[in-house]
Amino acid sequence: MKTNCLILLSSYILLSCVNNSNKNQEYLNERISRIENGLESNLEIQYKDTIIQNIYSIEERMRELNIPGVSIAALNNGEVEWARGYGFADSSENRKVTTETLFQAGSISKPIAATRALQLVEQGTFDLDENVNTYLSSWKLPDNEFTQEEKVTLRRILNHTAGLTVWGFPGYAKGDTIPDTPEILDGKGNTDPVRVYKKPGEGWRYSGGGYTIMQLMITDVEQKQFPEIMYENVLNPLGMKSSTYENPLPEKYHQIAATGYHSDGNPVEGKWHTYPEMAAAGLWTTPSELILWGKEIQQILQSQEDGLLKAKTVNEMLTPNEDSQGLGPYVLDLSFGHGGSDEGFRAELLVWKETANAVVIMVNSNNGGIIMREIMHSIVREYNLPDYSHSKRVFEEQSQEQLSKFVGKYDFLEYGKATIIVKDDGLELDADIAEEPVFLWPESDSTFFSKNSGQRFKFTFKDESVASMKFSRIEGKKIE
Repeated sequence: MKTNCLILLSSYILLSCVNNSNKNQEYLNERISRIENGLESNLEIQYKDTIIQNIYSIEERMRELNIPGVSIAALNNGEVEWARGYGFADSSENRKVTTETLFQAGSISKPIAATRALQLVEQGTFDLDENVNTYLSSWKLPDNEFTQEEKVTLRRILNHTAGLTVWGFPGYAKGDTIPDTPEILDGKGNTDPVRVYKKPGEGWRYSGGGYTIMQLMITDVEQKQFPEIMYENVLNPLGMKSSTYENPLPEKYHQIAATGYHSDGNPVEGKWHTYPEMAAAGLWTTPSELILWGKEIQQILQSQEDGLLKAKTVNEMLTPNEDSQGLGPYVLDLSFGHGGSDEGFRAELLVWKETANAVVIMVNSNNGGIIMREIMHSIVREYNLPDYSHSKRVFEEQSQEQLSKFVGKYDFLEYGKATIIVKDDGLELDADIAEEPVFLWPESDSTFFSKNSGQRFKFTFKDESVASMKFSRIEGKKIE
């Protein structure tokens, strides 16, 4: 009789566990469905008497924006709760996005690469505040009038206050000659030389060139190839076993790598670009693996126990300067992360400080920025997370005469030039830094916003004439 009771009890426990598992999976499927079908436009616009905001599904939005593929991973309660792929890794091959599909992470490469630099600081190999030329042997950063009193340091490279040029890199198409790192730094590739253009420490200026100097520092002191260093010390210990900094991407990865696409839906020539500026832009990864970096840094921050980095180091990494920039990631009040943009790819990593949540979204299209923000809003709403809000803008009508004040050409120095014309009830901005023209609506006498993204463009006046325009911490002077 006792044996029968034990069998019945065991059967009950097993059945109860199965039922709970089914209920949990059912709840998770419902949660994911709400996220997938509840995309709200990132931008809410008060246009005269109308509020402009729409609700979409992921599939609808992908069709509207001409986006081939999307991949998402979500961390909840410290674990990857779900990950899914949507659409195609390569449309012509009818190859679908899976959770194993590799995407280019763009500038999210930077905080991951910064992790190795900070490990070397912990080991005493680097000093955050020492002149970088102390550690460079295969190439030296030329001194000039700006480095007489202050020097370029690792800390300043990591938080973009080193006063260095070259904000980003276009990559190299298939068949191009790939320069080595010293050649890149001397302007012998497809970008200008990386040089000090203002006093180090004077202020923020985003510089992928600085991270390329950091890449060379690491390889000079370790005497190994950068991808090998990163795999051994960061990627593999985190469990990012399919991820790589190898550029060009080796053949063995090609069948699991997404093809990048331009905004018009055409594929990038050769499927993707090569980025020898690996620390700045060269990481290939998946959302499910990239989120493991966020999980590790988050756990160290919350527990104050050492992990891949020491707790003291993570605290310093996540202490922002006045421009919300930490030592690698950007840092907000309640979250930290980074965005990424390579040719044909967009990505976003967002990690919360006080809850065990994180999200990674990767897209194989230059149109990815809009859908990533909309997906992020849907996830944030579902999980009731803070520090990520809609952009709200109010259209303030201006006469054609008022709009004509802003017409002309603007010089953004290393970011190129831009031209503004009047179009309908707003302005059209055609800039070297943007792949296609941006339509701007007026918000005030001196501020406009992008009709698509909500990004603000602020104009300054001198003697009642437009003198300059600034957006996203980038400023250009009106020259015509």
